[in-house]
Amino acid sequence: MKKILIAFAFLFFIKAEAQVTKVNLQASGLTCSMCSNAINKSLKSLDIVENVKPNVSASSFEITFKSGSSVDFDLLKKKVEDAGFFVASMIVTLNVNQVEVSNDAHVDIDGKMFHFLNTDKKQLNGETSFKILDKGFVSAKEFKKNSKLTSMACYQTGYMGACCKDKSNKSGTRIYHVTIS
Repeated sequence: MKKILIAFAFLFFIKAEAQVTKVNLQASGLTCSMCSNAINKSLKSLDIVENVKPNVSASSFEITFKSGSSVDFDLLKKKVEDAGFFVASMIVTLNVNQVEVSNDAHVDIDGKMFHFLNTDKKQLNGETSFKILDKGFVSAKEFKKNSKLTSMACYQTGYMGACCKDKSNKSGTRIYHVTIS
């Protein structure tokens, strides 16, 4: 029984080490504090959100999450769009433990698939921030520029497909294209 409890505690620790700790989201199209308030209210309506700190002058929002929450980046983007605006930039901060990354490679972190672009091979430990480079998370100009960083079609679609070199190819799985920020 003691071994089972230790094993369970170890698995829980690993999961906690790979959780999203915060998201810094910059919105576009805001013209006044009422616009910022609309996004703030929309984001706070998610039950996973612990706190939202708006920065009106930068049109940005620092979002923290309740412990143990599974964060859906597409849902955060949808909430901004539901308020009538667009995401200009999203930087995700995760607390990771010995995660190996390399350029143009897929890595499963906390049950989410990430495709690293413009990244040197390295091992990540501790709080690490990734900028999401997918369509709808950056400007159209930046998306087009970043498309030159990979020849894999998953960058265009946001979903894994036959093009992906990953051995555990999970065709149809949502994949987030990121760079270490």
